[in-house]
Amino acid sequence: MTYLERINGPDDIKKLNDDEVLLLAEEVRRFMVEQVAKTGGHLAPSLGVVELVVAMCRVFDFTEDRVVFDVGHQSYAFKILTGRKEAFATLRQWGGLSGFPKGEESPYDAFDTGHSSTSVSAALGLAVARDLKGEDYRVISVIGDGALTGGMAYEAMNNAGSREEDLIVILNDNQMSISRNVGAMANYLARVRTGPNYSRHKQKAKKILKRTSGGTKLLSGLRRIRDSIKYLMVQGMFFEEMGFTYLGPIDGHDVEAIERNLHYCKNVRGPVLLHVLTKKGKGYSYAESEPDQFHGIAPFDPQCGKLLCPPSAKCFSEAFGEKLCDLAALDQRILAITAAMPGGTGLMPFAQKYRERFFDVGIAEPHAVTYAAGLAKNGMKPCFAVYSSFLQRSIDQVYHDVCLQKLPVVFGIDRAGVVGEDGETHQGIYDIALLRELPYLTLLAPSTEKELGEMLAYAFALNAPCALRYPKGAMSSWDLDFTHQPLTPGQGEMVKEGKDVLLLPLGMMMEEAIKAQEMLKDNGIDAGIFNPRFIKPLNEGDILALAKTYPYFVTIEDHVLSGGFGSAVAEVLCRGNAAVRLKAIGLPDEAIPQGHRDEVLAHYGLCAAGIAETVMAFVRQKP
Repeated sequence: MTYLERINGPDDIKKLNDDEVLLLAEEVRRFMVEQVAKTGGHLAPSLGVVELVVAMCRVFDFTEDRVVFDVGHQSYAFKILTGRKEAFATLRQWGGLSGFPKGEESPYDAFDTGHSSTSVSAALGLAVARDLKGEDYRVISVIGDGALTGGMAYEAMNNAGSREEDLIVILNDNQMSISRNVGAMANYLARVRTGPNYSRHKQKAKKILKRTSGGTKLLSGLRRIRDSIKYLMVQGMFFEEMGFTYLGPIDGHDVEAIERNLHYCKNVRGPVLLHVLTKKGKGYSYAESEPDQFHGIAPFDPQCGKLLCPPSAKCFSEAFGEKLCDLAALDQRILAITAAMPGGTGLMPFAQKYRERFFDVGIAEPHAVTYAAGLAKNGMKPCFAVYSSFLQRSIDQVYHDVCLQKLPVVFGIDRAGVVGEDGETHQGIYDIALLRELPYLTLLAPSTEKELGEMLAYAFALNAPCALRYPKGAMSSWDLDFTHQPLTPGQGEMVKEGKDVLLLPLGMMMEEAIKAQEMLKDNGIDAGIFNPRFIKPLNEGDILALAKTYPYFVTIEDHVLSGGFGSAVAEVLCRGNAAVRLKAIGLPDEAIPQGHRDEVLAHYGLCAAGIAETVMAFVRQKP
């Protein structure tokens, strides 16, 4: 029996001796690589914290103590060691284990996470509630150095440092978020890694002075000048000034050292920060050499680290990055901004070709938007490429700093719609509802690469706020035999004429609508297809004119129905008193679970067969 087979919960780890714990850590790594190779997932971050998780399970009692993993990319080892190894083969699959901490899944997951820089806030809330209720247990936040580029982490630390609640913050410093970290904090932590260990020297000095005649009085005097001495001795002073007792940095792969320091943390009153140095991808050579590629990876061959099914078609992110480079060659004012996602958003070619016009601001989406606004105010044409689920974090900045001033900021909203395996926290299904009510903002949805290019060029020429939403995955080639009409403000285009019902698919839903149209034809229903292109402004003249021709409208979107594209069409029809019946197909008012993208879309009737079935029932029902 392997050591991992003997572990059914975190308390079982306490039964192992020091040598057995090291062997367990290696078994956890092998198990993790074997399983993630089949399902895909965030491998490199979790490989880097195996010893840290093992040490935490040895020191803390997680039947009472609570740990909050920031983002949750690094939580796999914790899942495996807290009774979920048998279910680990279902990771990120429909109905399976979440790729992130999730309280519904296990009582050991103290707080649901999936977005960055939230753990200290959540942990502080848990700690304050604990003390108000008179309870007694430890609360731990595990936060990466990448998450420290997000301002929310400092808001929480500022709050925690001014209070007296016991709180342990473990800084997992692997020098990366997804890509290599940037900014002043990254530089600061680099200096800390090579700085002297202040805490160790301080404790030794105290012991010596207390044993010396007059030492206590001398120690009291020294305390009066300790701040200036600290500045000379230790670069962890930033955290001390925030009100935390700072420990470290220590080797994050030395279980004994981690345990020793965690025991010390348990005895410190008030907030304490333990700085742990780890290596992303530790123990798997391919992940160590390419941690950014293995941060979030699709199924791969564990023997060689190669993807089992490499992408065979260009995705929207790649096409967006290519077109942005083309436009930047024609206009020196075009700039690109990312919030620590240059690879995922297709901006790497731009970063390499136009280095002086590329800006990675770290995991700081609100800052990125207002930074772009400042650039635009002073004559530049910034483009912020960001995942839909992360743009949610900066809606106030889009409204207050961009839209109210009508500034020409372009938003490339990547991963719009259902993203699949990352599940609830990453589904990009709210951007339309959040953005279409904002004044002066144009919102578009391309359905092909050609449309994406035309819309991006249009956005930069608009001289006003403009956003393009496009999905994850390969692009459709539905328009190979179709001649697009020139892009005109607010106007869509007829793709197929019909007479019984008009389908209005948004963006990538076009491909499924075309397939559904063929199915409907086989069932005696002649459906037309209209490509709206614009979500805002919608051309009311177009919509109302079509309402005189078609008795039924069906909108199709991979977005929540509330406040989505279907709602926008309904508003137009109501204002025009149109005598047409409308059916909106989209996502319900609930958290959309994880699973393969096609699987999730099919579950909610957003595949061709589901669309055809809904349309047939709608058209054939009695008024």
